[in-house]
Amino acid sequence: MKNKDLYNYILGIADNTLILGQRLGELCGHGPSLETDIACTNISLDLLGQTRSYFQYAAKLKGEDATEDTIAFLRTERQYVNVLLVEQPNIDFAHTIGKQFLFDVYHYLLLEKLQHSKDVNLSAIAHKSIKEVSYHQRFSSDWVKRLGDGTDESKTRMQDAINDLWRYTDELFHTTASDEAMIAQGIGVDVKELKTSYYERVSAILDLAKLDIPESKWFQEGGKKGIHTEHMGYILSDMQYMQRTYPNMTW
Repeated sequence: MKNKDLYNYILGIADNTLILGQRLGELCGHGPSLETDIACTNISLDLLGQTRSYFQYAAKLKGEDATEDTIAFLRTERQYVNVLLVEQPNIDFAHTIGKQFLFDVYHYLLLEKLQHSKDVNLSAIAHKSIKEVSYHQRFSSDWVKRLGDGTDESKTRMQDAINDLWRYTDELFHTTASDEAMIAQGIGVDVKELKTSYYERVSAILDLAKLDIPESKWFQEGGKKGIHTEHMGYILSDMQYMQRTYPNMTW
């Protein structure tokens, strides 16, 4: 492999968009309204499109017979390094939106910095993707405010979702050895530096939504090390079924 650290760094970004896109795609046909259903499906397609760009680059680095499809579909659970947040289930619409919101704020901050990467390929992907993620962040933020400042039931559901998902936010700012190597070369983004801005932006939206900011200081981690929740296996069984049953299929 040409550059293992760069390859691992790309997976660390792309696995998040892959799994979140897969999760969001589950909502297709089940949205609370036709317009919202289509919007969520389009966001899912945006995320999967970004994933393809990352995986195409990763496949070139890996060489041999690697393709975007083999990287996406033929790894085992422990080889995926997405954060735990994105694999959480769509319990209800509030949980779907809450998960999207908490990731979107981080994703936008990441891409802002990644645009300045010394790696021209990553920089180009970030320049293209940030336009989409800007919309994603606006969409999810608006829904958080709408549900939080809506009926008693919508407020309760949105608050419960934020409370449930909050424990997974701190992992967004953890770094691996490969991350640190890329940061040192000016290729990767030091996500630790994004943490303060992230929580400030999230808190500002929650305040507008008249929702309480969770006080819990206990956070769960493991996804970046390949240690996932019980939900991950079910995601992969759905996502990988066609490729494993009918080998060599392409997107």
